[in-house]
Amino acid sequence: MNIVCLYGSPRVKGNSAAIANKFCGIAVNKGANVKSWVLNKLNFRGCQACYGCKGKSDKCVLKDDLAEVLEAVRNSDILVLASPVYYGDVSAQVKAFIDRNFSFLVPDYVHAAKIHRLEGDKTLVMILTQGSPDKEAFKDIFPRYSTFYKWMGFEKSELIHACGVMEPSDLKNRQDIFKQAEELAEKLAG
Repeated sequence: MNIVCLYGSPRVKGNSAAIANKFCGIAVNKGANVKSWVLNKLNFRGCQACYGCKGKSDKCVLKDDLAEVLEAVRNSDILVLASPVYYGDVSAQVKAFIDRNFSFLVPDYVHAAKIHRLEGDKTLVMILTQGSPDKEAFKDIFPRYSTFYKWMGFEKSELIHACGVMEPSDLKNRQDIFKQAEELAEKLAG
């Protein structure tokens, strides 16, 4: 089992990272191979709308630090996207990465029977943390992105959503969230 974990917060010891670490640690204990990147430490640009991935190449044609990450996602079974909620959405780093996933769609994705280039049974795990304790706030994030990932061949999507966690110390009293991460990792990697 190959897992790609992308840390989307500029705070490498933040809440979304702590939950992702728990998930990935359990998955490794179950025998999974985990590759991880902190998006904020990579040098990359968002999609340039050049359509090079729809013509001269079947991959994103930009040559930057995200090329290796996209190739790892192509070969993964599970993609973990860990992000804080910033201004009602995923972090800018995660959004730029998601936009580059456009390269996974075939040139005629609007009309094609199979609209993506990815193979295998893939699962998306989104880890979202937010300062607001209101579970209804920003509830549109996960359905929106799980739909996009379904287009790209990720038939299954799972969410770990931690509300009311602003500071890293806020998560220390939320063993329910760590338990959810542990149980999901055991289910998916076991």
